[in-house]
Amino acid sequence: MADIPLTAAPALGDVNLTFASCVLTERTDIALISVATPHAGYEALAAKIKDVWGLSMPGATASLNAGAMRAIPLAADQMMLAFTPDGGLSETSVQAELTDVAYTTMQTDAWAIIELSGAGATAALERICPLDLDSQTFPNGAAARTMMEHLGALIIRLEADRFLLMSARSSAQSFLHAVETSCRWTAP
Repeated sequence: MADIPLTAAPALGDVNLTFASCVLTERTDIALISVATPHAGYEALAAKIKDVWGLSMPGATASLNAGAMRAIPLAADQMMLAFTPDGGLSETSVQAELTDVAYTTMQTDAWAIIELSGAGATAALERICPLDLDSQTFPNGAAARTMMEHLGALIIRLEADRFLLMSARSSAQSFLHAVETSCRWTAP
């Protein structure tokens, strides 16, 4: 049998684009684990993530982070854990911690993740995202599932002018095109 080596490839080719007022960068350093709460298991899951990572359960519209771990709400009884794998955290170690209290699935390779930052980031997103992104309505830490152009997306505000945007890897190029085009059209 032929020995064919496989090499991981980023969904967007490690894209890093700078526009007049914003920077668009693919984030390939973030691992993702989806977490579903078992029936009547909320308290056990909440206690476990608090004990292991010092993390609280996210609300319906707010992501929370503690140290290297971020909990992003997806739906009732569902969230995504996002983290940068290092010596202490890996996809398998996170799943192993939650084995008895949640249903988990590795999602890292299923999503394309873009960080959009800079003074023009909000204006670029307002062109393609139907959410009210005013900082009073969508403050730091806010998270929401939405549509951008015709694609399903997850948006998290990290700071006033810094967002994480996530969309299915299968439509990553279309998602990149939508965000990139909006950045170009909204640049002063």
